[in-house]
Amino acid sequence: MSDLFWFSDKQWKRIEPFLPTNTRGMKRVDDRRVLSGIVHVLKSGGRWGDAPSEYGPKKTLYNRFVRWAERGIWQDIFAALAGAEGAPDRLMIDSSCIKVHRCARGEKGGPIPHLLVAAKVVRTPKSMR
Repeated sequence: MSDLFWFSDKQWKRIEPFLPTNTRGMKRVDDRRVLSGIVHVLKSGGRWGDAPSEYGPKKTLYNRFVRWAERGIWQDIFAALAGAEGAPDRLMIDSSCIKVHRCARGEKGGPIPHLLVAAKVVRTPKSMR
């Protein structure tokens, strides 16, 4: 498939030094394949389950993304790559705007007020009044 994302050799050489090496347990599967799959899913805006099989198991893509996000690895990689050189060759700005009709808020009569649970707990029970 020509619409798959794969890191080029030049891109991978820049990313590879920032990958964690202090892993426990089983050896990680091909990092380049998995990270390319993660970028593909993020770029396409699709679901993890819809990732092409060329990137490996979908659960591996999701788990690697979530675990590395929790450990701050993605943030470190992006910060290092963003600060490595001067001005980038491309800048992208996304300004998404969605218009919704005023009736899309809820049912007729407006929003239903929700009582806080804490307010109910503070009151004295009727049986004790």
